[in-house]
Amino acid sequence: MRSGVSPHMKLKVRVVHYRHDCWYADIDDADDRQPDDPYWYADGCHTQAEAIALACSHLAALDQAVAAGTLPSRISETIAA
Repeated sequence: MRSGVSPHMKLKVRVVHYRHDCWYADIDDADDRQPDDPYWYADGCHTQAEAIALACSHLAALDQAVAAGTLPSRISETIAA
């Protein structure tokens, strides 16, 4: 088991409006004070509803994966060297 990852962790969705036409969403550990390495993110959504829907569907997929015994990986852990 990787350090810092627990199947009982609390994940949060964050949605940010950063330009007049762009929304950003990510999923991270609720206790992580440094949100610079989330488990998932989407950049460039055109509406808040799109960002929320995308994040919720990915959060549901993460929940199913954890229920099946697969622990989530942070973005930095999934990037090929």
